[in-house]
Amino acid sequence: MGIKIWWIWMIIAGIFVVGEIFTAGFFLLWFGVGAAIAGILAILGLGIGWQLGAFVIISGILFVVSRRFAERFSKKQPPGIGADRFVGKECVVLEEIDNMKNTGRVRLKKEEWRADSDTGGVIRAGARVEVTRLDGTHLVVKILEEEE
Repeated sequence: MGIKIWWIWMIIAGIFVVGEIFTAGFFLLWFGVGAAIAGILAILGLGIGWQLGAFVIISGILFVVSRRFAERFSKKQPPGIGADRFVGKECVVLEEIDNMKNTGRVRLKKEEWRADSDTGGVIRAGARVEVTRLDGTHLVVKILEEEE
């Protein structure tokens, strides 16, 4: 008959498990478990419908249960920790902030950061701004006062 279907399921399971090693958050692991169970059903002689159904249902149930479990035991990060510690801080604009030109740098304490305007407007160099949020590696700021 050529390649047996259970081998394919086990290879898929292995790919998902190896993929899980290189990703964060127990996402691919559950698909690996579902594929392994589908492979066991193939060994037992059950048809492809049973195999696919088991793969989808088992993977889905494990994914939902693991998310609920993780949410119950993981605490929300309090404000002022991690990247949130920059929100509300004042900065000085070093380079004109222009979202359309993708320019803008600010100084926050002793560090220089790339910056974007929260309104999309241009903010001149020398202006005092406040951080409203972090977007990737850019601080998003709003103007407080502009120096003449």
